[in-house]
Amino acid sequence: MKMKGSRMVVESLKNEGVEKLFCYIGGSVIPIFDALYTYGHNIDRISPRHEQGGTHAADGYARSTGKPGVVLVTSGPGATNALTGIATAYMDSIPIVIITGQVSGKYIGTDAFQESDITGITMPITKANFLIKSSSDIAMTFKKAFYIANTGRKGPVLIDIPIDVQNEECEFNYPDSIEITGYKPDYNSYSGQIKRAVDLIRNSKQPLIISGGGIISSNAVEELNKFTEKFGIPVVNTLMGYGCDPGNSSLYLGGMGMHGSLYGNFAVSNCDLVIALGSRFSDRILGDPEKFAPKAKIIHVDIDPAEIGKNINADLSIIGSVKNILHEFNKNEPSTDFSTWLKMILDYKKLHPLEYKPSENMRPQYVIQKSAEIFNEDTIVVTDVGQHQMWVPQFFPIRKSGIHLTSGGLGTMGFALPAAIGAKIGNPEKEVLMFSGDGGFQMNIQELTTIKKYNLDLKMIILDNAYLGMVRQWQQLLYGGRYSQTDMEDNPDFVKVAQAFGIEAKRVNSKDECIDAIHQLKKTKKAMLLHIPVEREENVLPMVPAGKPLDEAVTEIKNNNLTRRKNNGK
Repeated sequence: MKMKGSRMVVESLKNEGVEKLFCYIGGSVIPIFDALYTYGHNIDRISPRHEQGGTHAADGYARSTGKPGVVLVTSGPGATNALTGIATAYMDSIPIVIITGQVSGKYIGTDAFQESDITGITMPITKANFLIKSSSDIAMTFKKAFYIANTGRKGPVLIDIPIDVQNEECEFNYPDSIEITGYKPDYNSYSGQIKRAVDLIRNSKQPLIISGGGIISSNAVEELNKFTEKFGIPVVNTLMGYGCDPGNSSLYLGGMGMHGSLYGNFAVSNCDLVIALGSRFSDRILGDPEKFAPKAKIIHVDIDPAEIGKNINADLSIIGSVKNILHEFNKNEPSTDFSTWLKMILDYKKLHPLEYKPSENMRPQYVIQKSAEIFNEDTIVVTDVGQHQMWVPQFFPIRKSGIHLTSGGLGTMGFALPAAIGAKIGNPEKEVLMFSGDGGFQMNIQELTTIKKYNLDLKMIILDNAYLGMVRQWQQLLYGGRYSQTDMEDNPDFVKVAQAFGIEAKRVNSKDECIDAIHQLKKTKKAMLLHIPVEREENVLPMVPAGKPLDEAVTEIKNNNLTRRKNNGK
């Protein structure tokens, strides 16, 4: 069938099963929007108020549904506005497809109006990108893009389409399958490594599983829980790896790394075998790489060969889908009892639990803890970046896959609000609860209009300490309490701001009001925002300073002096 390139884009999206499109119109994509108007009746179009917001929304949609998020924006500033969202998805291996308009082919390279070399700009932050030069290439390019984005180590793929290509006619035939020379994302030759790994487990006395983001992206939580319980091995997780829920809950130790618990990091520092599943060993979990898990051999399981040996050397590597590899692990029978090791960890946990000091003042941990008691366990919890990002997984139990959405790798302030929108659009039947700090919330505050426009039942909590809290904490830790440019006492009245957008909002001034307000937030069937001023100089503790070993955590900051605990079992 002969058609214009603009309609080919729409038909390609239909062929890929795209149901939601996050899009912002501009001059170089008018033909595609016109084709959507005429032929795209089965594709819901969600228009954010900023391209960065739209890209984060597509990201939140992808994280919470497992389907690729799709973004359509115009050329030049429209495309460059999406860069932060693209980089966020890239760092966390989230499958999104970004479609950008481009100036006419004959003007590319002339600094034409609203021209940017978006394929060149995004090369370091996309898994692949394409500049389409003929409408005859549209169908195959879209097939490649969706296949690359959602296979292997997932990630963003960008398609740049000049406006003359959108208006060019040719025959449209969408391929049923695709094979790309040099791209073979499935690795299945690991039977020998599985046997060696099982031997290492059976010969160890104090093994530990590290669950990373690959567990979530490959939908392998069920296999992980089975493996953990079957072999009796305790498990810690990275920030991206929350979701594990073994039936024997004593095996689950929660977070590790810079803001992990003392007992989680104790387990890392004292284990004799690390089984890292879908974790890239980022600096946030390693601390000092030379002193990471000093007593342990390391098994590294990852789908991306480039991650093997990049940040830390492994004694045994297994390349492939962690879901498939865990399935093979679970065919084996355990022959070692690790109960003595588990008792050692749990005894240490009793001595050093994860807690905060009670206070008459409003502590952010209290708000988060009470929210966890009131909201259902399958609530999708979306955080922004900063102190609250660490407190949420500490005090809001995350025990299911795909319900904890946060910017882990890039640490993008402004992520939460639009990502929560994407999660709600992808999961209209689920409760979506957003936590943000006062700084991050203002970075994409315009998306409150998107919530109102699409009548989204989204629940929002702003924990307002009138600081850029995490940076302030570092300034207190390392710079003598010199709070340069982190004070935010000129924040707006967030209740009035939300109301100006047509959204119900309430300020919570005391602990006495807090529980009733959270119940009200839970019960309402429409969007609502709670503005909760909290203790200004509350710190996220324990904390391992960057570059320090995991067994040297800061446990108290008093008058800008640090208390460190050597995490050696005493």
